[in-house]
Amino acid sequence: MTQRKPPGVSFETWVERQIGQAQDRGDFTGLRGAGRPLPAFDPNETAYDWAVAKARREGVAPADMLPPGLALRRERDELPARVAALPSEDAVRAVAEDYNARVEAFWRRPAESRWSPVPGLADVDALVEGWRRDRPPPAPEPPAAQVPPTPQRRRWWQRRR
Repeated sequence: MTQRKPPGVSFETWVERQIGQAQDRGDFTGLRGAGRPLPAFDPNETAYDWAVAKARREGVAPADMLPPGLALRRERDELPARVAALPSEDAVRAVAEDYNARVEAFWRRPAESRWSPVPGLADVDALVEGWRRDRPPPAPEPPAAQVPPTPQRRRWWQRRR
């Protein structure tokens, strides 16, 4: 934070003096992008386009920038694809019940605004039914090789008879 502008000094003079002091200290040397022109201004670019481009430059997925209500709705829409790879019905139920618990916790918080989206609960039974329907049928077990019964050997005293 810089000090306050002293009384009796014009704003331009005070700013120019601070810039000159910073140049003397070397605060502007070695800055990233120094010597390159600023990116061209695009009058057709919206704030949304700018935010998405900035997020991509920073390595942030645009979906991570959604408000909590929309993020939960998006997660609900992606639940069927997410549970398709799970190995058991219990795992599918656990994922759906975890989502529903987070939605109920969201409902208990005060609304951010009147227009913030309200996510709905996931239908656990429908998710499980879809998971069952989309699972490949279990591979049939190969038939066990039948071993021919070995004839019983007769004992030596039984052979004499």
